[in-house]
Amino acid sequence: MSEQTIEVTAREATGKNVNRRLRASGYIPAVVYGGGKESVAIQVEKRVIHDLLRQEGGEHAVFLLQLSGTDKSRHTMVRDMDIDPITRQIIHIDFQRVLLTEKVRVSVGIELEGLAEGVKNEGGVLDFITREVEIESLPGDIPPKLTLDVSNLNIGDHLEAKDLELPDTATLMEEQERVIVAVAHSRVSDVVEEAEAEADEELLLEAEDEEPEVIGRGKEQEEAEETE
Repeated sequence: MSEQTIEVTAREATGKNVNRRLRASGYIPAVVYGGGKESVAIQVEKRVIHDLLRQEGGEHAVFLLQLSGTDKSRHTMVRDMDIDPITRQIIHIDFQRVLLTEKVRVSVGIELEGLAEGVKNEGGVLDFITREVEIESLPGDIPPKLTLDVSNLNIGDHLEAKDLELPDTATLMEEQERVIVAVAHSRVSDVVEEAEAEADEELLLEAEDEEPEVIGRGKEQEEAEETE
């Protein structure tokens, strides 16, 4: 199970100015909610949370928040993050309380493996249609990603959500027939084929419009035949 312990501190004061000073000192304002309890304002060290979220599956990791100076702790997951559009830094985090014995619903990204046969040897293109799916899983069993092997796909083939391999404790919350990836003819090939077909059709029409050549006998030949 992906679980990390983070020491957090309760936030007594709130507001834009307070949060601005908090971020300047290396902390991120956050809130913990859910689990049938009131929301609690906290602050987390920016460096620590950045390092943990960079790890594989960090966005779905279970964090054990330890309240500084107390024996209080609670399992949580990151449910939302506000990102500054200019600096791309995290400016606020929402943690949701979770129970390790109760399933949660999350979206998990899909990663493709291999080179499709239709792309490698048939001139096709790979269309990655659905890049993440929603699943329901125990918090500790959420996979960091789902992989799908496309090596055997020919032009015209596709893979659906039901082809994804999920952990035994996870349930797919999407339609089983939802298309994940497909191999199709490349647009360039289609254009070339259409152009060739149009050219052949034009040649055929030109041939039909031409008048047949009539080969007649010359006048001198006709007169010679009459005097015989």
